[in-house]
Amino acid sequence: MRTRIAAGLFLALSGLVAAPLPPFAAARAEEAPFTPAQREEIVRILREALRTDPTILRDAVAAMQQSQQAEQERGRRDAIQAQAAALLRDPADPVKGNPAGDLTVVEFFDPRCGYCKALAPTMQELLSQDGKLRVVMKAIPILGPNSVLASRALLAAQRQEKFVPLYDRLMQLRAEPTEAVLQAEAQKLGLDWARMRRDMDDPAIEARLQQNLRLAQALSIEGTPALVIGDTLVPGAVDLTTLRRLVTQARGRG
Repeated sequence: MRTRIAAGLFLALSGLVAAPLPPFAAARAEEAPFTPAQREEIVRILREALRTDPTILRDAVAAMQQSQQAEQERGRRDAIQAQAAALLRDPADPVKGNPAGDLTVVEFFDPRCGYCKALAPTMQELLSQDGKLRVVMKAIPILGPNSVLASRALLAAQRQEKFVPLYDRLMQLRAEPTEAVLQAEAQKLGLDWARMRRDMDDPAIEARLQQNLRLAQALSIEGTPALVIGDTLVPGAVDLTTLRRLVTQARGRG
């Protein structure tokens, strides 16, 4: 009885946000509506059931949440497949690890993001242990003007083949990546700052950042870091064990 009532409550709750009934179902509903007395009896039964066992409502809400989460995950997998070319095969994207690796991981990051900085050494450890891994780096500046500035600096440094060294410096940086700080870090790496500063204002670099942001939006990415491993979207700074497991699973799915 409890399972049936919880299932009924789940259907009732999910019906509040569900799509409209197909025409044939709507027609049948119109042909045989509940009478006022029947509606009153249904409400009485539900109230009595909830009074007797309040956990029924909890179970129904949990079932609805699980259903919604499963639907979101299916939607994300479909979006990853639809955006595969932009995710995996854009030749303009900077790459870490093995450029010819057998598995590509995509990392969306913000240069000012504390969680991205927490993930960076874990990703580096993963790359040091797995020589067949290719990591595509996609900057999405979502944390304000200095994020935009640092993201432009990284793509400008890429033109001098210094994306990875500058990225590594910024992931260790505790100061704000102001222009003066970026200049100092760039010059430590031997970058031509005058050229780099000009490139930072290139509309093509701004266009790439906007493209990254649109791609993140298409995948329903809500923050950084976010990893795409196989057909799975992984939000947040996950640990090394989790990363290894997800990489192994992605390789297994081929």
